[in-house]
Amino acid sequence: MTQVLHIVGGGMAGSEAAWQAAEMGVDVIIHEMRPTVGTFAHQTGNLAEMVCSNSFRSDDDEQNAVGLLHWEMRAANGLIMTTADAHRLPAGGALAVDRDPFAETVTAKLRAHPRVTVTDEEVTTLPDDGQWIFATGPLTSPALGEAIRAETGSDALAFFDAIAPIVYADSIDMSKAWMQSRYDKGETEEERTAYLNCPMDRDQYEAFIDALLAADKTEFHEGETAGYFDGCLPIEVMAERGRETLRHGPMKPVGLTNRHAPDVKPHAVVQLRRDNALGTLFNIVGFQTKMKYGAQTDVFRMIPGLENASFARLGGIHRNTFINSPTLLDAQMRLKSKPNIRFAGQITGVEGYVESAAMGLLAGRMAAAEILGRDLPEVPKDSAMGALIHHITGGAEAKTFQPMNVNFGLFRPVDGLKGGRRGRKDRYKAYTDRAKAEWQTWLDQC
Repeated sequence: MTQVLHIVGGGMAGSEAAWQAAEMGVDVIIHEMRPTVGTFAHQTGNLAEMVCSNSFRSDDDEQNAVGLLHWEMRAANGLIMTTADAHRLPAGGALAVDRDPFAETVTAKLRAHPRVTVTDEEVTTLPDDGQWIFATGPLTSPALGEAIRAETGSDALAFFDAIAPIVYADSIDMSKAWMQSRYDKGETEEERTAYLNCPMDRDQYEAFIDALLAADKTEFHEGETAGYFDGCLPIEVMAERGRETLRHGPMKPVGLTNRHAPDVKPHAVVQLRRDNALGTLFNIVGFQTKMKYGAQTDVFRMIPGLENASFARLGGIHRNTFINSPTLLDAQMRLKSKPNIRFAGQITGVEGYVESAAMGLLAGRMAAAEILGRDLPEVPKDSAMGALIHHITGGAEAKTFQPMNVNFGLFRPVDGLKGGRRGRKDRYKAYTDRAKAEWQTWLDQC
């Protein structure tokens, strides 16, 4: 075997794909254009840089689909999950990481691997030969985007993905804010106090909504449309959908008791999550925004406890491009018109760090097996991995295809279990038990 696997893009998906293929014995070249060619969202040339949240979301592998995906990736010797565990921060029941050491470690591990080479060149075409994985993510370069559109013969699908702001911890007024995870969730005191909470009464909330609605927003370029992904809506868009929307979303006041006034129930609560191991930075949870920078500082300083906040990073907004995978990719994630090319990560229409890395894991293994002349068994549909790849390669409705997080709605029902909310706990446990067994069997056969 002398064929090299080329991977374009060194984000979550590309990094995981490279690791899996190299561990199977295949030589890999990662083509990552940064830092030679930068993007407005990235700040370094590191692989697997986290440009939005620092959270991999729930780590509950019995009652949550993304937690199950964590479990499956750990079982498969996933680089992203192993490194995330090594740089874990307290976040209640979630898996949050110290973003800079995380990316630095992923980069160091891949550069040290004897079968991995990293180059900083930009790839702008779809090659006719060789084995390739394109994992360029939501910030695919314009030139490569044009090449993909030319090959697929369809207009690019796009939505806008917003970045939440980060606040310096020492600028937060702790006489108004307090530390507590919702419902005191977590096994340790550190986990139970992983979030910083800023309470609002009714008048403060109403004034905040008014300011959000009136704030200057980023204007879109001609020809662009705001097809937002519902799991990552800017807060002002949520406010436009109804004045109570935020109170039932990221600002819901449930499961929290104000340490400074335990008998006063907040009308709304803004939560911040620790963004680094030192605890010097906090990101505002669920506060993706397309407000202009000046408006952001004015509006966010209306939040009790953030009146004098200093921002390490303000929110931003960027165009996120993905392909219509159900029509373009086969079950092996290969481009039907150019089967020497696979796609992986967010460009395939999965949403989130974990989902992107998971599709990279599968693409890396599939490409390596093809190079090595091996036949991989079909990814079990009842695993989290299988549910996702089945969705993007044919399970989704192509006409209405939109980015998707992993969720139990993608799983086949388990016979004999009660539906509805009351049966949810037993149903989810059955999903995860079945998935773990099938995923482990698949790994044993590979």
